[in-house]
Amino acid sequence: MYLTGEQPAYADQLINHLQSLPGQLLEGLEPSGPTLEIADLQDVCAQLPGNQLYFIESGLLQARVDERPVFFLCEGDLLGLRQGIDLPDCQYSCEDPVRLRPYSRNALFSHIHADIQRQELFTQYLIGQIGLLSDALARLRQPELRPSTGFQHFAAGEELIHQGDEADNVFIIVEGHAEAFVDGHRVGDVQKDEIFGAMAVFTGELRSATVIASEPCTVMVIPKEQFISLMHSNPRIAHSLIESLARRIRLLNQEVTQLRSARDA
Repeated sequence: MYLTGEQPAYADQLINHLQSLPGQLLEGLEPSGPTLEIADLQDVCAQLPGNQLYFIESGLLQARVDERPVFFLCEGDLLGLRQGIDLPDCQYSCEDPVRLRPYSRNALFSHIHADIQRQELFTQYLIGQIGLLSDALARLRQPELRPSTGFQHFAAGEELIHQGDEADNVFIIVEGHAEAFVDGHRVGDVQKDEIFGAMAVFTGELRSATVIASEPCTVMVIPKEQFISLMHSNPRIAHSLIESLARRIRLLNQEVTQLRSARDA
């Protein structure tokens, strides 16, 4: 995937990472049929079965949103993942030949969810695609109308989220590092590629911690509605993310217990 027009450096870095994921997701899974070759189509998805996903072996698909070219899918991308996700309508077209390797949608999801590492890679891929599209759409709008989604930049010492605020977005650090604080006490780190801010979105409660950039950060911002739609369309992704959050909470509890023991010693 790459965006129409000039791509910012942070988008290049994320795209390079995302491009490596589909091949890893498909390892060990047999295609559902022979490779297809298509060309000169104005609405590619209308010509393909809805129960299949497609790995792009070669060629280029242009994606248009509201009749405006926004991004391209290219070799190594997956086609067909947008079904069931609350995103703007998107139409794919191609002029030159494109080769598509088909996979059963159900078989692919079962393959992904059979392995925790594949689940995490799949979550990264989907959320990364949503973040890139949100950013591309935001940059197409007039500056005064741009929403606070897509990618944001924070200097060291700036707050990414504030304890007690409403939870409108979920975040992923694309570059940089941050620290989490509860009532002014440091309780943990937020590393690159880590999802944060999701717990309050799941529970509907206010933010339980403040997150502050410990160095300059580029952060991908996913609107709450899109994130919840993604979780609803694929509950096993939500289950994997909740397990990851539970592991993080357990580690934070251990850290708090150690701090209390050291203080009381």
